[in-house]
Amino acid sequence: MADVDTILNEAKTKMKKAEDVLGRELGGIRAGHANASLLNRVMVDYYDVPTPLNQIAAISIPEARVIMVTPPYDKSALENIEKGIYEADLGISPANDGTAIRLVVPQLTEERRKEIAKQVKATGEKSKVAVRNVRREAMDSLKKGNKADEITDDQLHNYEDKVQKITDDAIKKVDSMVADKEKEVISG
Repeated sequence: MADVDTILNEAKTKMKKAEDVLGRELGGIRAGHANASLLNRVMVDYYDVPTPLNQIAAISIPEARVIMVTPPYDKSALENIEKGIYEADLGISPANDGTAIRLVVPQLTEERRKEIAKQVKATGEKSKVAVRNVRREAMDSLKKGNKADEITDDQLHNYEDKVQKITDDAIKKVDSMVADKEKEVISG
């Protein structure tokens, strides 16, 4: 069996990764105002190499609901950037003016806000499931150590309490992130 500290640290690390993934996923959910992270999944065919948009263009937010994409060096990439944005299916049509691409984020209807809030909740639930799976793995490892007489029953109980505390903290963080995003989506 692995050392108990290793089990606890691995559980913390894996739960932190679940939180990080949730943060990235929530960042990509449109809330009715411009956010550069909406473009994180946009890939552009740049000289026949799929390249993340943020590596070949500057992304700025000149107004509350406008995202501007400007290739700093290679204006010939504009057409491919525009195509990449269409292919990413963001639900926003790019406007190419020859020097930059503007994306105007539309206002969300009340119904659409509620749908997005449900999506946010579902994304949060997936993260909680991931956190609970990490807890189960850690608990299983501790129980194996107990069966192999590497840790006593009292130590097992103590370590299980520590794993549960780590889990509770991670779930609380996930709930907080989801609540913040829901508030952002509903308030617009």
